[in-house]
Amino acid sequence: MSLVSLVVVLIVVGVLLWLVNAFIPMEARIKSILNAVVIIAVVLWLLSVLLGGFGSISSVRVGPTIGHTR
Repeated sequence: MSLVSLVVVLIVVGVLLWLVNAFIPMEARIKSILNAVVIIAVVLWLLSVLLGGFGSISSVRVGPTIGHTR
């Protein structure tokens, strides 16, 4: 991923988060939780993109798979 596309994604995420915070009425506690979740997700995504890590996380399955029989 190029540096320009990385910056564009960060700007888009920032603008979307600002729009949600500015124009959608929410309780302050919910807004802070939403902001924390988005920031954590963006940091994890950045680490994944920049360091190439978290490749094995995509293979982790949570819950039963479709069509799985015992």
